[in-house]
Parts: sequence; structure tokens; C-alpha cells
Amino acid sequence: MAAGKEFDFHFDEALRKRGVTGAYSLLLGADQGRTPPEEISSFVDGVVAGVRQRAVRDLIASDPVYAGFRELHKSFEVPTRKLFSASETLIRYVEKRGDIPRIGPLVDVYNAVSLETKLSLGAHDLAAVTGGISVRLTTGAERYHPVGAAEPEPVRPGEYGYIDGNGAGSPEVVCRLEVRQSEKTKVTPATRDVFLIVQGNAATSPADVQAGHDRLTGLLQRFFGGEVVSLHRP
Repeated sequence: MAAGKEFDFHFDEALRKRGVTGAYSLLLGADQGRTPPEEISSFVDGVVAGVRQRAVRDLIASDPVYAGFRELHKSFEVPTRKLFSASETLIRYVEKRGDIPRIGPLVDVYNAVSLETKLSLGAHDLAAVTGGISVRLTTGAERYHPVGAAEPEPVRPGEYGYIDGNGAGSPEVVCRLEVRQSEKTKVTPATRDVFLIVQGNAATSPADVQAGHDRLTGLLQRFFGGEVVSLHRP
């Protein structure tokens, strides 16, 4: 993606005061077939094995980072009973099933890093992004089709989200909060260019968020190659 370095990205700084913090970048020219699948599986297996000792309900409930995401959602009046952060959802999978879903090479690697760091990570196929991405409050006028859902869902105004369009056509939520991604920009094994999310909360320092970002991009380049273009630091 030659135009990647000119990608239009905006982070609403008012969100930082409310506890949203993140490091964002592009990975361009990734080759998901570059590394044998068994090497990636071995890496993910090792991460999962390493977190099983803390995949205990009481430890999850009391962990300050997972609790920080729940408090963040609560501050935006988002129901928190079942809407966990992406990172808490993963550790709960390990608690219940001993593993995480295996989806595809790139997704499996970023999910493993989310388990390691407790930060909420995501990747979106740039080929499906329209007009850049803004991290901002929703108005309720956006379109949102959650990944795996049969139909779009209404958008609650006043949440934060990752939204494409930037005034060009109908804006679309590509990730609701840091919780659930969209069908439109989901990563497939054929994806080569991605927008990367590494998000924390008030309980995570900027240094921790940046370290999680650097861990992610280092591993993605190790397994898939490509060029990293930084968009925003925490």
C-alpha cells in the first residue's frame, strides 16, 4: 500500500482524559504464509500455557488492567455485565476451555500478545477501510456490522469507537470500544496491509502501552515481514 504513510488517522485527545490510551500503527506488506503454521502455533501454545496459572475467575475479576477496562466502559455508560474488553474475553476463554480460538496466522499472534500484555489489541484490513480512521465518540448515525453477525446493529451515541469514513460517505464503526470488530475490516489469511490497535486504560501507563505495541509489531515482522508505520503514541 504505497499511500500507507499518508494514512488519515485522528485520535480525539478528549478521550485521553477519560482513560482511553493507545498506540496505533500500520503494518504494510505482511505475508501470512511466510512462516510455517506450526511455528506460529508453537508460539501461541507457549503463550497460552504461560497464562493458564492466572486464568482463574477471582484473579481475572481483581486484576487492575481488566478492571480498568470495565471501569472505562462504565464511565461511558456501557453495560459491563457481558461486554468485556477483548483481552478479558481471551483470558476467560483460557479459563473455560484451556485455549483461545485459532482464527488465522496474524490474528492468532495478536491475540497471543493481548494475553501476554492484558492490553486490548486489534487489526483491520486496510483494503476495506474508507477514508482513514478516527478514534472518537459515536453519534449514533454510524453503521456497524459486528464480525460474525448476520445483520448490522444500531450504534449507541456517546460511546468511543474506531470509525472510518472521516466525512467521506457514511461513517462505519470498525471496532466498538476496544471490544468487537467489524465484519467489513476483519483480517483474513489473504490480508497484507493492516491498521493495528494497542489500547489500554487508566490502569496502564503510556510506557506499558508502547511496550505492548512494540512487542506486537516486532513479532508480526518476525513472522510475516512488512513495514511498520507509526501513527500515534500513547
